[in-house]
Amino acid sequence: MVAEDLPAERQPVIIAALRTPVCRINGPLRALRSHELLAPVLRELVGQAALEPSAVDDVVIGNAVGGGGNVARLALLEAGLPVTVPGLTVDRQCGSGLDAIVLAARLVAGGGNPVYLAGGVESTSTAPLRAHRNDDGGPEFYHRAQFVPHSFGDPDMGVAAETVAQEYGVGRDRQDAFALTSHRKALAAGRDGTFEGEIVALPTPGGTVATDDGPRAGLTPAIMARFPAAFVAGGTVTAGNSCFDADAASAVVMTSLQRARELGARDALLVRGTHTAGVAPGVLGIGAASAARQVLAGAGVAAGDLDLVEFNEAFASQTLACLDELGIDPAGVNLDGGALALGHAYGASGAVLVTRLFAQARKSGVDGTLAMAMISMAGGMGTAALLEYRRLGC
Repeated sequence: MVAEDLPAERQPVIIAALRTPVCRINGPLRALRSHELLAPVLRELVGQAALEPSAVDDVVIGNAVGGGGNVARLALLEAGLPVTVPGLTVDRQCGSGLDAIVLAARLVAGGGNPVYLAGGVESTSTAPLRAHRNDDGGPEFYHRAQFVPHSFGDPDMGVAAETVAQEYGVGRDRQDAFALTSHRKALAAGRDGTFEGEIVALPTPGGTVATDDGPRAGLTPAIMARFPAAFVAGGTVTAGNSCFDADAASAVVMTSLQRARELGARDALLVRGTHTAGVAPGVLGIGAASAARQVLAGAGVAAGDLDLVEFNEAFASQTLACLDELGIDPAGVNLDGGALALGHAYGASGAVLVTRLFAQARKSGVDGTLAMAMISMAGGMGTAALLEYRRLGC
């Protein structure tokens, strides 16, 4: 989708974006199921955007490893939205949260001045056990779903990250340095209160959780160098330069430019273009670069023109490979750290990228700031969204 010169009643815009803290699996948020993570975010978004709850046309939510049952509908009702508001849950694995936002943008572009809540959620701590049924009716438990036919190899994420490192020439030292920088950026952002305005605090049995718990202050180059290869013997991808599983929710308010002005929104992220691309499953981590390249070309924007970039750091190897392919300096990406430090909450991660971009654009306050959210995903795919910050003058 390329939103170029659309009329105001069909131009998709984001007018609010929030997230929960991102916390390690079996950490501070371990007692909350997915709908309990998401409901407070939806409730706060409705208030922040000054919406009548009944004015929400739909809630579109990404989720990757939940128990099914349409968590979008469950969460919106938990949040106190009226029963007249429907809900849709989508699954594009790690890209689910960003793809839910993309879907909402495309629905807005169809016309009618609707309002959507869109984003993603994942409780890896409470994800259900999964099993196939054996011939005798008993369960055969499995760790993850099959992503592609076995003839493609159906590689695990870490193995694919190692393949990307080898095929795109991303060495161990570079991966470790990038991961360490991510932690240091996130720690600095936490100290400076950078995340406070975008986080919805969550009540838990252990107390209120209001901060991310992933960034590690004790990491040094020497410690990073001691991590052994995690997925392939003699490889370069380690636990230190890979993300960790996490719990989180994040969502946005998506509507038309015309409706945003009617609601009195002071600023917005215009959706300039989106694309999802397929790549070879063996190098699935490169998918985001393919998607971003096509979005940029469609919008007539050069990679060097981007002011803000948020890339889901599932693995340092694939992040660096994609940025190299696009000609983007890694030093200017993920200004406040990424998933290597904060964690990867699967279905929520793509929405977290958008929330971070909105916060960063608002902080700069520069009209016309160009931003890109990018994520690679299982099965050999990637999604990218080009956004533009606008002050609406309401």
